[in-house]
Amino acid sequence: MRFSESLKKNADFKHLYKYGDSRADSILVLYSLPNGSDINRVGISVSKKVGNSVVRHHLTRLIREVYRLNEDRLKSGFDLAVVVRVRGKNASFSTIEKHLLTLLSLQGIVRTEE
Repeated sequence: MRFSESLKKNADFKHLYKYGDSRADSILVLYSLPNGSDINRVGISVSKKVGNSVVRHHLTRLIREVYRLNEDRLKSGFDLAVVVRVRGKNASFSTIEKHLLTLLSLQGIVRTEE
C-alpha cells in the first residue's frame, strides 16, 4: 500500500518553507505541514553545495529508501521536505535513517505504539 507521493512544484516547497514547522540536526532539515489529505507528499532537496549530480542523486535515493522502508510507521496527511546539509555528503544509509527518524519523531509524525 502506498501512502505518499512526490512533492515537486517549487510553489509547494515555498509554501512548506513559509508555513511549515521545521526541525534540524547536523545533516538534515525536515519541514512538515498538514496537507488535509490521507497521504504524505515528500520532497527532497540537495543543494549543489553538497556535491555533484552523482552525490546529490545518491543522497536523494538513500532518503527515498529510508522513507519507503519506514513509511508504515508514519502518520499520514503531511507535506514533508527533507533538505540535506553539506555535512550530510558522506552519510551512510544507517546514519541518514537515524537522523531522519529522529526528526520525524520530533515533529510528531512517527506513530506511537499502542
